[in-house]
Amino acid sequence: MATPPQLNPEQRAAALAKAAEARVARAALKGRLKMGSYSLAEAIAAADNDPVVGKLKVVALLESLPGVGKVKARKVMEDIGIADTRRVQGLGAQQRLALLDQLSKK
Repeated sequence: MATPPQLNPEQRAAALAKAAEARVARAALKGRLKMGSYSLAEAIAAADNDPVVGKLKVVALLESLPGVGKVKARKVMEDIGIADTRRVQGLGAQQRLALLDQLSKK
């Protein structure tokens, strides 16, 4: 396995700050989903243009929805055929439609 590149202290600090920003943005997105002020359809539509949504794992997105926990999220993904490691931007058109269809049946 190759070793990661050596970063000087400034580069390391910048990378840490960027990672912290991304975590805060993902947490805010998941909070809006949990409260219901942002829908699954909106999140899926924004995935191609918004890197915060696009780089979020599908399982984390689903678990953030009201009424969807770890078990239901994994069951829905398994039924559709979405891998646990898949990110939202990597979903195909059919997978996106299937997700919306499955979770709108509540």
